[in-house]
Amino acid sequence: MGEVINLRQERKRRARAEQAGTASKNRAKFGLPTSKWDEQKREFERAARDLDGKRRDDRGGGSDSKD
Repeated sequence: MGEVINLRQERKRRARAEQAGTASKNRAKFGLPTSKWDEQKREFERAARDLDGKRRDDRGGGSDSKD
């Protein structure tokens, strides 16, 4: 015969196991150490500055008209 279990405790155990799996996935996805997060932020800001420096100014009405 099978083992006698408390259904309420089994539901809680399964819920905890599911939450632990979700937490593990979130730690892998979002869990950067502060030093790595700061480094990533600096890299993003540097890339944005470089991109802004290479942006063309195409507002029209420039001095290159052929009149």
